[in-house]
Amino acid sequence: MKTSHPIADRHPSIWAGALAVVGPLLLAETWQSWFSSRTLATQFVSTPLWMWWTGATVDPITGGMPDSVELSYGLLFVLATALFVVLVLLSWGGLRLLRKDANAADYATCAIGWGAAFAAIGLWDWVWILTHAVGWTSLATLMEISPQFWLGACVAAGASTTLSILSRQTDPPLEQTFPWRGVIVLAGIYTVVFVSMNWMLYWNLLVPHGDSAMYEEHLWNVLHGKGFRSYLDQGLFLGEHIQVIHLALLPLYVIWPSHLLLELCESLAIAAGAIPVAWMVFRHTRSRLAAVCVAAVYLSYFPTQFLDIEIDLKTFRPEAFGLPLLLAGLERLDARRLTGGLIFAALTLTVKEDYSIVLAMLGLWVAVTGWREKRNNWKVAGGFLFVLSAGYLVLSTRVIIPYFRSGAEVHYASYFQQFGKTPEEIAIAILTRPDRFLGALATHDTALYALALLVPLAGLPLLAPERWSVGAPTFAMLCLNELAPDPRHQFHAPLVAIVFWALPVGMARLIEWSKSPRALALASHLTWTSSLATAVFFSIGPWSLPFWDFGTEWNWRKLYADTRRADEFAKIESHIPRTARVASTDFVHPRFTHHERSYDYSDFARKVSGGKTGAPPDTDYIVIDTRHPYSRIRRPEEVPEYRDHPDEWELLPDQTDGYFIVLRRRSSAL
Repeated sequence: MKTSHPIADRHPSIWAGALAVVGPLLLAETWQSWFSSRTLATQFVSTPLWMWWTGATVDPITGGMPDSVELSYGLLFVLATALFVVLVLLSWGGLRLLRKDANAADYATCAIGWGAAFAAIGLWDWVWILTHAVGWTSLATLMEISPQFWLGACVAAGASTTLSILSRQTDPPLEQTFPWRGVIVLAGIYTVVFVSMNWMLYWNLLVPHGDSAMYEEHLWNVLHGKGFRSYLDQGLFLGEHIQVIHLALLPLYVIWPSHLLLELCESLAIAAGAIPVAWMVFRHTRSRLAAVCVAAVYLSYFPTQFLDIEIDLKTFRPEAFGLPLLLAGLERLDARRLTGGLIFAALTLTVKEDYSIVLAMLGLWVAVTGWREKRNNWKVAGGFLFVLSAGYLVLSTRVIIPYFRSGAEVHYASYFQQFGKTPEEIAIAILTRPDRFLGALATHDTALYALALLVPLAGLPLLAPERWSVGAPTFAMLCLNELAPDPRHQFHAPLVAIVFWALPVGMARLIEWSKSPRALALASHLTWTSSLATAVFFSIGPWSLPFWDFGTEWNWRKLYADTRRADEFAKIESHIPRTARVASTDFVHPRFTHHERSYDYSDFARKVSGGKTGAPPDTDYIVIDTRHPYSRIRRPEEVPEYRDHPDEWELLPDQTDGYFIVLRRRSSAL
């Protein structure tokens, strides 16, 4: 079957030749703008790497770093041209190997695709200059803080054009068998990589106790009759969240009581989400290629990966278990299996009360779908799910959590202080002052959040508004969150499920509307190349720049290579009996959760310490990690307990060359 290329078929050599010149010319100009400015360059790389690459030096008098450097446009043009030639030659080589029926139009389209991609990247500079010239400073600022998305989208467009041409069939038949092997292999690769990274962070004493290892302490304390709590503070954990999903790990935890088990299960759960995602794509496209590609998209999608390892290196969050559960429920609804969808929705409520917001909206979608398709059971079920979820949210935040907090307000109400101090005040302010609400949403942070969710998916979820709108209230709430309006923390987990529920419908509509014989292959490749191209800049995995950039905090040598700090800790760990009550600084704190009690030793006033900082009165040992990321104590005399009460505390001999300070309460002080 001969294919038609509207651009390439009309003087293809002229188009290819023109773009071979124009593309590198424009690209070199944008490169010059990006990498001559430290502000723009550090959107891509760290300051130390930028200075090393450009030859910039620190001012010998002031010690300050330069804001800009001079880069040769001619050299950048040569580099851009060389890159264009390499990519075109690789594309042509792939055509010769994989497509024996390739014609001149195919070769021309490869060159045109890469040339157009280079030109599109190069247009960033012109658009940026134009926005400044006409006074659109807000748009210009947005472009300055998000060039990675522009670059990623353009690279994905060029790569997907070539990859779609490499496909052997231009009009593939509908396939009947789901590609289990491909999806499971991809999920297995993800699991191995992220479990390895999680475990290395734990072994290197880089996992914080708060909001990470404390969940393992919950299991240990439940198993040993101490209640569903962490000794990070007094009271049961239900005073923080209605979050019990991790208790389902107890049968496994009995066999292997280790924080490493939790890390393994979390990565497996996230990886398992690739299966319902791929099933939905397969159902809508009947293409094994599309299903495998979108499974790769899901696993390389950087908001997914930050549910496994957050930006602050919190490596375990029960919210991650909600992702495969919610995806499984959405997949069942997508297949018009109402009972299965409702069962998984009910299970999702055990993850955290936050999920009830998106589930309430899902109930409305089910009811509307039932009305449109004249399914009475769906209308009833949708109404039930809406009432159940909304009621669960109110019951959790206004009754259960305050009860276990002795009447105190839910702690995350403080994340929205611009609207009020209680959920009621916040809701009333939003409803009665829509101008304040919309003004708070109309920010660069909101735009960046939307770009982070949509650009890696080539924007295709936007083609299914009836689905992505289910996540709109959750998205608005997260954008107003003053703590972390960023999809690199745990809060965005429900949104990941929603955008991947909308993606298959968006792909199907794009294919239907385009009426191109290669639309399916193009849409499939566009998604995974978009996801991978953005992950290069935003992920912290081994396929990203931050992983290899020696100037970032996420460089592999700093996080995953063996550290002396961990080696020194091994010398003292066994000398502290399991029957002891230990107060320790963060990062080493997770190693004492199996002791009689494990207290937080920090600058935070804790209830277990009588509302004061320092060790609680019943502490037997104090362990100070002098080299942890937030350490302020370096010498024994800086420890308040030892400095102010030397008669009560004994300094144990230093075996760690100053890396750790260990104090033991004198028996006479008991």
